[in-house]
Amino acid sequence: MRLSDEERQDALDVLSEHVRTGRLDVDEYGTRSAKVTAAKRVSDLEPLFDDLPSPRPSALLAPRAGATAVPDPSPAGDSALMRFALRFAVPIAVVVAIAVFVLSRGRLILVFALPLAILLITGWRRR
Repeated sequence: MRLSDEERQDALDVLSEHVRTGRLDVDEYGTRSAKVTAAKRVSDLEPLFDDLPSPRPSALLAPRAGATAVPDPSPAGDSALMRFALRFAVPIAVVVAIAVFVLSRGRLILVFALPLAILLITGWRRR
């Protein structure tokens, strides 16, 4: 597919970002920016960004007309039960810890480490 002026400018902006972060030196930026300016097709941009991490130009991120989209496989723990368990693991652990603390008459104060452990393991964040 042919590139628009806006897509070329976006590619130049992305190259500038890579210079700012130190991934490209000024000479390499000059070489690549000249090739971006002369690029006619999206395929002309691909070799210029193959060795660079994100950010990428929007022209390289857009699905191509002839390309077939491959669906992302669902993560293993994507079931409704797993989402529920991960979402409510910390609040449930806090309630259980308080109940054990009260029932043990304060002798098992280390039980409050349970919610903290679950918090660290699941990476639970308030949404």
